Amino acid sequence: MEPTNVVVRFENVTFGYNSDKPILNEASFSVRENVKFTLMGQNGAGKSTIFKLITGELKPDKGNVYFSSGATISTAKQVMAREHLTETVREYFTHAFSEVPRNLNKRITDTLEIVNLSAPLDKKVGDFSGGQQARLLLAFALIQSPDILLLDEPTNNLDRDGIDHLTSFLIMYPKTVLVISHDADFLNCFTEGVLHLDVFTGKVEKYDGNYTDVVEEITARVERDRAKNAQLLRTIQDRKDKVNFFAHKGGKMRKLASKLRDEVEEAEENMVDVRRDDRTIGDFNIPAQTFVEPIVHLKAVKVILDHEPHRAKVDIILRKREHMLIAGPNGIGKSTLLRTLAEGQDKDAVITTGVKVGYYRQDFSGLDFEQTAYDSLAEVMEVSDNEILRRIGARFLLNGDALATKIGALSEGQKGLLCFARFVLQEPGLLIFDEPTNHINFRHLPVIARALNNYEGCLLVVSHAEDFVKQIRFDSTLDLSTLIKP
Repeated sequence: MEPTNVVVRFENVTFGYNSDKPILNEASFSVRENVKFTLMGQNGAGKSTIFKLITGELKPDKGNVYFSSGATISTAKQVMAREHLTETVREYFTHAFSEVPRNLNKRITDTLEIVNLSAPLDKKVGDFSGGQQARLLLAFALIQSPDILLLDEPTNNLDRDGIDHLTSFLIMYPKTVLVISHDADFLNCFTEGVLHLDVFTGKVEKYDGNYTDVVEEITARVERDRAKNAQLLRTIQDRKDKVNFFAHKGGKMRKLASKLRDEVEEAEENMVDVRRDDRTIGDFNIPAQTFVEPIVHLKAVKVILDHEPHRAKVDIILRKREHMLIAGPNGIGKSTLLRTLAEGQDKDAVITTGVKVGYYRQDFSGLDFEQTAYDSLAEVMEVSDNEILRRIGARFLLNGDALATKIGALSEGQKGLLCFARFVLQEPGLLIFDEPTNHINFRHLPVIARALNNYEGCLLVVSHAEDFVKQIRFDSTLDLSTLIKP
């Protein structure tokens, strides 16, 4: 028999960071215990905000959030907090407990095994790759054995083995799980329904079924509502035209005009409040800096095997229009290669002087979180132009309010789109992408793939999103796992 007890319930919850534009507007929904649901909505709609309302990090402006008695909650966040990067693995996990248990080391080791990660407990968190940090974030939530497990983009940075391992765990997990993710294949494996947050109305609607079925159901509903409204608009216009004609006539004609006015009012009342489906960014191009010399020269790369670094000699020269994919499992050193190259930390990985570099970091650490989005775009423009800046911002769904917002207050998805807007304005000669699909709404990904495919500069990409990678032309692949044999 299916569980019927409600473990969390939102009752007419209103919340907004700006009182004039609430993210949630009298939103109501409930989740039963021991079920697995996806929280779906456009980038910036407020999905992570709902998680913070559940954990108590935020409080509703109006309404209430209720929980079943004694229910425990933990969250696997999207990004490792910067203050934890200098801590050891053991120090990091002490934050999961109000009182540190005596058997903490064993509990950490057992939980890391669940997320398929073997790691020394004295290793610094910041020394792990993005994919390994994603597993640490998940393990941090799991070690608390919560009744309600909140997962915020848990597949970000994970390789295929990591995603498969996580999927298997969630299928067997016996308690309530709420997931924010744009990975349809991952979600379809274990979720039983969708909570859809409408960015325009601030309402939450509940659907049963897997992720793909719900997306198709919402799309079909939008089309039905649009078709109904189109028919009603034709009827309304027809009646109004006749009202204008008959109103100036006398006797029965005037009565007919009155009757038609009533029909117009009825038709207008029957107009359906069409859900405005998620907006998708329009096609865009990233202009490339004119540069005739070789752009990148790699003479050696560091490969990490069983947490030990090894040096592998290579001889790779990349020029304009050359696209390279950097491949290999989590923790092997892909992000390290991109970072040392971009920051000039390795004499054997060099960018030619004068090349403008656009670097998409998976944790957005290249952005100044205290800047507004507007100032962030303005700083990469050689010639300041407010009109062009705002036009490019709007193309990436960054309107006036978003542009005036500090980057630290933007959603992770909005930070990602901000990076792409910066690249368009910067006109770089080299683009370096470290997991560019992270946090991005799946609707935008084909558009982004086309832009990278058409990019005329030099391109380096690390990505575990196979469908995304297949849409981009790569002239070569550097697989780090083939450089060092165990």
